[in-house]
Amino acid sequence: MPDTATIQIPAAGTYRLDPEASSISFATRHMFGLGGVHGSFRLISGQITITDPVTSSAASAVIDAASFQTGGAARDKDVKSANFLHAGEHRRINFTSTQLARDGDRWLLRGQITVRGNSAPAELVITEARTDDDGLLVTATTRIDRYAHGLTKKKGLAGRHLDLTITAHATRS
Repeated sequence: MPDTATIQIPAAGTYRLDPEASSISFATRHMFGLGGVHGSFRLISGQITITDPVTSSAASAVIDAASFQTGGAARDKDVKSANFLHAGEHRRINFTSTQLARDGDRWLLRGQITVRGNSAPAELVITEARTDDDGLLVTATTRIDRYAHGLTKKKGLAGRHLDLTITAHATRS
């Protein structure tokens, strides 16, 4: 298996994401960009399919919208409400890849993220991929523009962009 920096191309096959061993964290700004906010979401399920050639590989993930958590009870309740995620009616945030591409030294996973019924493109930069005794570990980062998903309330008070870091552990099926 060839290595590129911290990218190790795993063996072809299907890998199921392990929600308990995976994490999705984010950072954003609020109060006109003056305050930092950090939080997390919980992964429900997902799959990575590695193919030969590797550029035909695919990934999908389902995130629990109601798991949004920053440690601020009032903020978390507001973000889960109809003002933003409307998690009572739109319980899932979905990601489906459309392309895996190499861009110089970087690997990019392009796809669509659907939040509250609105899909928008996303580009994840894979910062680490390696195999271990239990399967596959992948870390990726991306920036999500909430306006692209129709989440435009409280402009200025709530950050427009979320910088996500996804650490996904998957076991071979």
